[in-house]
Amino acid sequence: MKKLKVLLVDDEIMIREGFKRLFDWEAHDCEVVGEAADGMEALAQIDSLRPDIVIMDINIPIMSGLKVIQLSRIKHPSIAYVIVSGYDDFSYCQQALRMKITDYILKPVNYEEFGNCIDNLKIALFEQKIAEEPEEHEERVITLITRYLQEHLAQDVSLSVLAEEFHLNAQYISQLFKNEIGVGFLAYLTSIRMEKAKKLLVSTSLSVAEVAEQSGYGDYRVFTKVFKKTEGITPSQYRRDFLDETSGRG
Repeated sequence: MKKLKVLLVDDEIMIREGFKRLFDWEAHDCEVVGEAADGMEALAQIDSLRPDIVIMDINIPIMSGLKVIQLSRIKHPSIAYVIVSGYDDFSYCQQALRMKITDYILKPVNYEEFGNCIDNLKIALFEQKIAEEPEEHEERVITLITRYLQEHLAQDVSLSVLAEEFHLNAQYISQLFKNEIGVGFLAYLTSIRMEKAKKLLVSTSLSVAEVAEQSGYGDYRVFTKVFKKTEGITPSQYRRDFLDETSGRG
């Protein structure tokens, strides 16, 4: 598992050293990648290091911890923040809750409690990542599938063939077409086959049967029927109309 990157922000060097030495980051799949002693330094480190977690004291020089979080959230919305404070003040807690801070821990730090906080945080970050990934994953999959279809139009391609080729469930692939493209698999396949056929009809001297075969139809009669249904005319008429139009007789 990839280690989570942690940034420590506290103006007291002893507090930062305590976090580094007294807490077993390795055991919690984390590593401390940087430190900051004031708000401006914290912002710069967040921009530079892109940590997964920021352990932040509220009361730091130049700019408060809450202000740092408010500003850095604009550019880095997925970073998780844990507030560590010496103030058991309800108003601070309220502000932290409004800003959706993951946790609020009081000094002196109970490292067992802190460990539970980090473990819960790891789970939350993992779930967040899983929630964000499917959309990107589905876009990648549908791109690969449509590219495969374009390259194998002359072959007998079906949902079961795609399922075997991509090691996916056929029903999942069918749903992908509806979700990502907005049409069913068969409608999409027919559409790109018709586009291929029209291109061949107007740019080659292949017979209708040969065009049918290269467009994925073993039976040219089935091809002619589908073509007429989608285009309103037969393949032969489509070719004649194109030739008439380009020769100036249309």
